[in-house]
Amino acid sequence: MKRVPPWHHCVITGGSSGLGLEIARQLLRQGVAVTLVARNETRLGMAAAGLRRQMPGANVGTLVLDVVDAAATRTAFEELAQTTGAIDTLINSAGILIEGHAEQLTIDDHRAVMDVNLFGTVNACTAALATFGDDPGTIVNVSSVAGLIGVFGYTAYSSSKHAIVGYTRSLAYEVEPRGVHVVLVCPGEFDSPMVDSLDADRTPENREHTLTIPKLSVEQVAAETISGVAAGRRMIVPGRRTRAAVLASRLLPGISDAVSRRRIARVYTGPRTSLR
Repeated sequence: MKRVPPWHHCVITGGSSGLGLEIARQLLRQGVAVTLVARNETRLGMAAAGLRRQMPGANVGTLVLDVVDAAATRTAFEELAQTTGAIDTLINSAGILIEGHAEQLTIDDHRAVMDVNLFGTVNACTAALATFGDDPGTIVNVSSVAGLIGVFGYTAYSSSKHAIVGYTRSLAYEVEPRGVHVVLVCPGEFDSPMVDSLDADRTPENREHTLTIPKLSVEQVAAETISGVAAGRRMIVPGRRTRAAVLASRLLPGISDAVSRRRIARVYTGPRTSLR
């Protein structure tokens, strides 16, 4: 397996919470300089302050930025590289999730999810590549198991995550010849504010379907992501049972699909009566 160069300055989108924040915590413990990127200044400041309390002297910076804005993202990355030093690693962890029956999701729901999950990733990658120049670097794009298979209630979310898979795999062919290592990460569900919010109001069918794969801790997902990137892997699926489920969906698609359909049928209630 190809070995990637040591990380020095890692920029993490979605860095104020969830997986992005946990990856930052683990990288800081390894002595990597980290810049957290998020659009909410208050939450971003609280996240950085928490890391500094846990690890006095940790080299953690913040960048208030909405990665949906392509021009602002490119400018911000250029200024960041000039003021804090070269960026050699980008981890795209920013994402949102809207769950529900397909006919009850609006086109605005789909656009909102695509804007953040796909186009935010594209914008950050484009900006990072411009700062890399001819130097080697690493790009890590966080998709999801929902980017490899279909999931009840995830017509918007799964579509965006499938798009990230296609984008990342295509990007790798283009930039790896010049020394940029591109990694695709596809976790199942894990403990995070986004999943906690989903749990409060998810459809019963989605709850049953996603229970096919056990939920992981965010610490495990972050640790396997970091170790996988360091080992030179191009695709990382954290969790042994998650990897088994993904493999089964590829090698035994009929059986995997039948299991999912049976689970959904047990709790199926259909769309809610009031459309948005």
